[in-house]
Amino acid sequence: MNRRTLLALSLLPLTAQVAAAQPPAALSARDRADIARVETYLGAMRTLKARFLQVGPDGSTTQGTAWIQRPGRMRFEYDPPTPLLLVASHGEGIFQDKQLGQVSHFPLSSTPLGILLADRITLSGDVTVVGVDRQPGQLQVALIRTKSPGDGSLTLIFADNPLALRQWTVVDAQQNETRVSLFNMELGGTFDPKLFEFTLPTNPGGVPRGG
Repeated sequence: MNRRTLLALSLLPLTAQVAAAQPPAALSARDRADIARVETYLGAMRTLKARFLQVGPDGSTTQGTAWIQRPGRMRFEYDPPTPLLLVASHGEGIFQDKQLGQVSHFPLSSTPLGILLADRITLSGDVTVVGVDRQPGQLQVALIRTKSPGDGSLTLIFADNPLALRQWTVVDAQQNETRVSLFNMELGGTFDPKLFEFTLPTNPGGVPRGG
């Protein structure tokens, strides 16, 4: 696994190589109340723009700008010299490595972040909460897709009182952890639809690049 792959682990689909699915947590009344607060908060978060700092399993870091527009649209644009771009819309994610001239397509439903892009976010049914953890001023909620735990686990980390999304962590089947922290976050507003569209670049000879 090379460094560029590690940089994008929290956004791309995780392989279905889970030896044993993480069992659901036994939720207390307090857990259920906090989960309801998280659902309400995420449901109201229709658009988001933020700077992000990503830390891969090998400790490598990269930064960029993220745009999320529910339902189903996101753009993660990495700062130079990192040659990566992730765009999602119309149920599909597109990952581009500009330096290698490679473009990959994948169903958005197979990504951990796809949970956050649903039109209606419900942390039950298709999504299973496998843990709720509280630290001073912080609330963490760990999630898996109920029918496909091999997609990986997603832990959402919120500042509390008031509730605000600050970070998420993805853990793969080998317990490799990728962490994305958000800062300078702006909620609400409208974005240019072109942000979420991907046009394959052409080389000077006019032939599309990538594959």
